Amino acid sequence: MKSKILKPLAEIIVLIIVTALVGWAAFSFGYSAGRETPQNIKITGVTNILDAEVRADFDVFWQTWKLVRDEYIDGQNLDEVDLVHGAAMGMVNALKDPNTIFFPPSDAKKFEEDVRGVFGGIGAEIGARDGGIIVVAPLKNTPAERAGLKNGDHIIAVDGESTGGLNVLEAVKIIRGPVGSLVTLTTFRDGWERPRDIDITREVIQIPTLESEMLPDGILHLQLFSFNENASLAFYESILKAADAGANSIILDLRNDPGGFLEVAVNLAGWFLDRGSVVVTEEFRSGDMRVFRAQGNEVLKNIPVVVLVNNGSASASEILAGALRDQRGIKLIGEKTFGKGSVQELKELKDGSSLKLTVARWLLPSGAVIEKNGLAPDIEVALTDEDVEAGQDPQLERAIAILRAELNL
Repeated sequence: MKSKILKPLAEIIVLIIVTALVGWAAFSFGYSAGRETPQNIKITGVTNILDAEVRADFDVFWQTWKLVRDEYIDGQNLDEVDLVHGAAMGMVNALKDPNTIFFPPSDAKKFEEDVRGVFGGIGAEIGARDGGIIVVAPLKNTPAERAGLKNGDHIIAVDGESTGGLNVLEAVKIIRGPVGSLVTLTTFRDGWERPRDIDITREVIQIPTLESEMLPDGILHLQLFSFNENASLAFYESILKAADAGANSIILDLRNDPGGFLEVAVNLAGWFLDRGSVVVTEEFRSGDMRVFRAQGNEVLKNIPVVVLVNNGSASASEILAGALRDQRGIKLIGEKTFGKGSVQELKELKDGSSLKLTVARWLLPSGAVIEKNGLAPDIEVALTDEDVEAGQDPQLERAIAILRAELNL
């Protein structure tokens, strides 16, 4: 009886011993092989910052790095710094925000030099939309306007080179050039059957600020082209002259005004709104809010006003137009605005690179978000190519008719 019990027990003990020996042998072999061909990836010249809050698996990144370094056919010629900058660009591009841009050191330095230098341009504000480069607004009395560029035109090539994949600043660099030189923009416009080449001679661009004209019946047509540093003074001088001329109402024309300084928009809003009225709010990721309020003289707060807008009205134009509508019910006439309502800051990085990063968005007094939405007009009136060729302006004519009705004229 005892032998029958001990025999199976002995077999079990032998099996356990054999299994342990096999397992130990396998472990020893794997350990030795691992020591000879370790998979730890050592990256020189790159600092790997660990963040406990990051939930992504960075092993994928480092595995890709190692495969590129070890097996890419021209891997021996790779520059590790270029790989890091390329990865940074890819990360920024994944945001799908055309206003957030990474600049490697060479581009960051060239951008600073370009800003300080004197260059020839075409006189158009351009932007990114739906993965392409478009004209936000041609500026008044510039080569772009004279050549017939219009807001919403798609720039698909510059001197035969595709703009596909370019960000706004990259597109600006190739459009700008020596004064007097020719640049060819291949453009496409809704309603055209095929793209067209437009030749433009570059000039030193003087950005206009404001023009005003007294129309019949005491209506002041005040056209603002830019919210630049001269706009507040130019507006003040125009209002003084208009008051002396007996103006009783205002058409504030913000068509093809791509914006400018936020402070100028807030300052001009102070002419039309009660002191302390909210003009715009900056909303940050943290949930913090920065509120900008009208602090002006309120001189025009009881004057009848209408505002003209179109697809070229952007940024500060949208802030002023939106605030006047939200706070006073002032009507917007024309076409939907561009939809540029975010705040960027330029961040300098340790190796000379820089990052233009979107850090906040603008909210109108109603709480509406400007970015990508734009402002829909209260009264939609189109301005066609045929109107322009015929010297007609149905948007302005509608604005005059509305003010005349309000004034009982």
